[in-house]
Amino acid sequence: MPFYYTIRKSAEGRRTARNLLEIQKLLRHGAGEPGERNYVHPVPSRTLSETLLLATWNIRELDSSKYGFRTPESLFYIAEIISHFDLVAIQEVREDISALDELRSILGRRSWKYLVTDVTEGSSGNKERTAYLYDQRKVSFTGLASEIVLPPLKGQAVPQFARTPFLAGFQAGWFKFSLCSVHIYYGGDDPNQARRVEEIDQLARFLGNRVRRYRKAFRAGGKSHSEYENIALLGDFNIFSTEDETFKALRKNGFLVPKGLHGKITNIGKQARAFDQIAFLEDEKNVESTGNAGAIDFFRTVYRKNKRDKTLDDQEVYAPLMRKTIDNSNKRKSESKQSTPWDQRTPAKQSTYYGAWRTFQMSDHLPLWVELKIDFSEKYLLRKAGG
Repeated sequence: MPFYYTIRKSAEGRRTARNLLEIQKLLRHGAGEPGERNYVHPVPSRTLSETLLLATWNIRELDSSKYGFRTPESLFYIAEIISHFDLVAIQEVREDISALDELRSILGRRSWKYLVTDVTEGSSGNKERTAYLYDQRKVSFTGLASEIVLPPLKGQAVPQFARTPFLAGFQAGWFKFSLCSVHIYYGGDDPNQARRVEEIDQLARFLGNRVRRYRKAFRAGGKSHSEYENIALLGDFNIFSTEDETFKALRKNGFLVPKGLHGKITNIGKQARAFDQIAFLEDEKNVESTGNAGAIDFFRTVYRKNKRDKTLDDQEVYAPLMRKTIDNSNKRKSESKQSTPWDQRTPAKQSTYYGAWRTFQMSDHLPLWVELKIDFSEKYLLRKAGG
């Protein structure tokens, strides 16, 4: 459970507390009907040794001043969501990791740790890092950590990734596994953008071949990293649809998405897109999903936007904060480059601004998660007993 003692006794503090209760209710009980775009599957309670709750979340520009830095209120909401999982891969962590540190403080520094990459340089890198945030009471870091660099092909250097994938090894109980977190190149609205397809294809092929080689050595009794017995590719693949070449590149190289996540929509926007994925290399004899999986539409409960029913729209609640954000931004700009003040915008433009602003408070991606079985003691004992 996160630490909430810094929530102030104010109108904002009371709102934050009420919304945290609503987020807890959303995660525990779910919302909507299966098949609906914003259906929320209930997240099971965390266990000590039976299951692992694994998630991935592209938290938009954590943290950026583009629409004003995230408020303490937003960080409480993000931390509450993360606290329902054991391990979360986070994409779009920015150069300044203050917000990531604050999330860890809310979650509890004695229990939660993170691993984070260096910043990926270059325009495509967008000054981003990738992180793993995990509860060390349940999950331990095995020591295996690396950013993926593709080897030369026929003696010639090959183009590297726009944002370097981050591989790390973990253990929960007996279960050793590796994760490779990605933020694949976007490059435009073509669902089969060539560089995007190529990055997914090259990474899935490279990891698939390496893992199969390590597995063979490990199972033959040779010295190898047992973390490679079980591996997942997860993160923001910028996949529009499971019918696209991007998804097929993942699948043809042997990576499978658990049934409960297949085609799950994770973007915020009018067009439904399956940007984020969690995929395991096939022949995962020790990786078994419980069947519980899903995406969390947090905008059901916080920073709501509803044109039809204003009682379900929070724009006016946050109008003073958006007004202040625009005013503070204009103070740093010359008069010719200043944005239109909030009160001078039409209702339609205010609504558009709010739609973007709220994604910089929470995210424009939904968290994606899956529950895995990690207790294999019965099977192990049966083999020992000759059963």
